[in-house]
Amino acid sequence: MAQQQYETCIEACNTCADACDTCAASCLQEADVKMMARCIALDIDCAQICRLAASYMARESEFASAVCQTCADICDACADECSKHQMEHCQRCADACRRCAQLCRQMMGAGSGASATGVGMAAH
Repeated sequence: MAQQQYETCIEACNTCADACDTCAASCLQEADVKMMARCIALDIDCAQICRLAASYMARESEFASAVCQTCADICDACADECSKHQMEHCQRCADACRRCAQLCRQMMGAGSGASATGVGMAAH
């Protein structure tokens, strides 16, 4: 039953991960790949954390809120970087990242108090 509260966020995480993969692959085809290095690196980081967050939510992990907080932060960084580039794939990625960050933060508010556990994790 609790998984239903995560459904929209899981979907946004998976959509964002796919957009990041597409963006990274497309950036590798750009004329000046070196200029796109930070975008590609953030795309890879973002895709991985989004898939991890979706997995934690799908199994209702007690650490889902902590992972979603990190996911939202990385999505914000990726969106900021992608929005600096005019290519369509970067703009689509930035939009998906912003939506994912927003939904992860909303989910954290509806979570089971795992964010307090996540704070302890950061101290280790």
